[in-house]
Amino acid sequence: MLGEDHSLTQDFPEHLNTIKKLNSNDQEFADKAKKYNALDKEIRTLELQDAPIDDEEMLQLKHDRVVLKDWLHQQLLKAS
Repeated sequence: MLGEDHSLTQDFPEHLNTIKKLNSNDQEFADKAKKYNALDKEIRTLELQDAPIDDEEMLQLKHDRVVLKDWLHQQLLKAS
């Protein structure tokens, strides 16, 4: 679905406390979470504007988002 929210708290509500803890205590996690959420917001905005960028650029943004999401999820599992 276009424009769907994939923020960390939306996709991993079961890890909400861990997300808060890591954002406060782990600078690398906090930086990557901030970058992930900004990228997710950028993708949603572009999708809602009928993606005024070419397909390759959109695919790269989505690839970057999934790489960050995978790393963040691994950190959440380690910290849980």
